[in-house]
Amino acid sequence: MKITGIDALQKKLRKNATLDDVKHVVKSNTVSMNKNMQNLAPVDTGNMKRSITSDFTDGGLSGTTGPHTDYAGYVEYGTRFQAAQPFVKPAFDVQKKIFTNDLERLTK
Repeated sequence: MKITGIDALQKKLRKNATLDDVKHVVKSNTVSMNKNMQNLAPVDTGNMKRSITSDFTDGGLSGTTGPHTDYAGYVEYGTRFQAAQPFVKPAFDVQKKIFTNDLERLTK
């Protein structure tokens, strides 16, 4: 994934928003994506669903979320024996729009 215009965005954010506002957007969107992934994850034993966690770095300016099981990729993309059961990409696609709108609101 490539994000363009990050320099212009940072300049505008510095002018119009505080870092606390940005951290709040990052945290709320990361937590929402985490919950959405957990809701979409197929459940057999529940291990993969429980493995979906969030981490925050850069003082709260970066957030990551995802499953931490060895087989999550096989579930997401499928194998020759098992059909794909995507849960990460659909959650990302929904959250990406919300995150973008939240950041755009901060720059206005």
